[in-house]
Amino acid sequence: MPLSRRAFAQLLGTGAAAAALPRFALAARPSGMVRLSANENPYGPSPAAIAALRDAFGLVARYPDDEADLLAGDVAKLHGVSADGVILGDGSSEILKLVAAAFTSPARKLVMASPTFEAIARYARAAGAEAVTVPLDGSYAHDAAKMAAVANAGVIYVCNPNNPTGSITPAAAMRSLIESAALSTMILVDEAYHHYAASPSYESVIAMVKGRPNLIVARTFSKIYGMAGLRAGYAVGQPDVIRKLDEQKAWDSMNVMALVAARASLADTAYVAEGRKKNAATKRDLVARLDGLGFKIIPSETNFVMIGLRREARPIIGALRERRVQVGRVFSALPQHLRVTIGTPEEMARFLEAFAGAIMV
Repeated sequence: MPLSRRAFAQLLGTGAAAAALPRFALAARPSGMVRLSANENPYGPSPAAIAALRDAFGLVARYPDDEADLLAGDVAKLHGVSADGVILGDGSSEILKLVAAAFTSPARKLVMASPTFEAIARYARAAGAEAVTVPLDGSYAHDAAKMAAVANAGVIYVCNPNNPTGSITPAAAMRSLIESAALSTMILVDEAYHHYAASPSYESVIAMVKGRPNLIVARTFSKIYGMAGLRAGYAVGQPDVIRKLDEQKAWDSMNVMALVAARASLADTAYVAEGRKKNAATKRDLVARLDGLGFKIIPSETNFVMIGLRREARPIIGALRERRVQVGRVFSALPQHLRVTIGTPEEMARFLEAFAGAIMV
């Protein structure tokens, strides 16, 4: 539907109140660019994590073995597994790299959705493996049956909730995939956005690890915990699987600052709850404004949204950058969609203002 300047004026008027809100934790970048491109948490780490960082300066002369053991123990307790069923990583990206190195090869394919988070495809190709892509279904969920049917699969990778669409693969479909896949195929479920998911159709599959020797679940501290720059993540799996991943791992890949901040973050459950609440409220407001203007949004269970533009996204991305707003890149499977991270209310007001100018060009 055509968009009138009056409609955009109304949109900007309702966003003005949000712009008047006080500034939050993250300072603006020197360039003045509003960064809504990397699905970061605009509020930063919890106060407990920041306090832990300050207290940790006295540890930086020591190797981080003790702190790593403590964090692995905390993660094991959180998920009801043994400590030898946990591996820590330099962000969950390292976990993806370890899985690809351990379980893909020229004879063992990687199976992944299209579109999804692409990093593991690069790692698998470095191992000489073929990366087979299976399109998301009509609900933007992983097509479990088609993924499980790929022959000679070393790893099936499922990002749930999915990046870049923000959509979920429902619990029943996830269980079907995990239970139907051959035990010789590792299933890696990337739950980077787990904490944002509120749909009753979603569930974490960590509880299934005890009964499935071919299941690995990855988590990160980069999203709800606001630690993208510190690089901290982990995976849960059965001990034999974790040992195979550990064989591929660099020693002490997580630094002591990331370790202490991650421990403090896990303990600060109130901060997680508050982060979910802020994200949900700001996302709901943004979606309502865009929906009222006729833009279709893929239902999102994450801290970002995919906006259907009905035109090529690339020029809009460029026009937004000219207006000092950085959003997600073009995704080849969805070239007419724009991925936008949910920032603070002030940042989203800046986005709406820039979007109004960009879309009218």
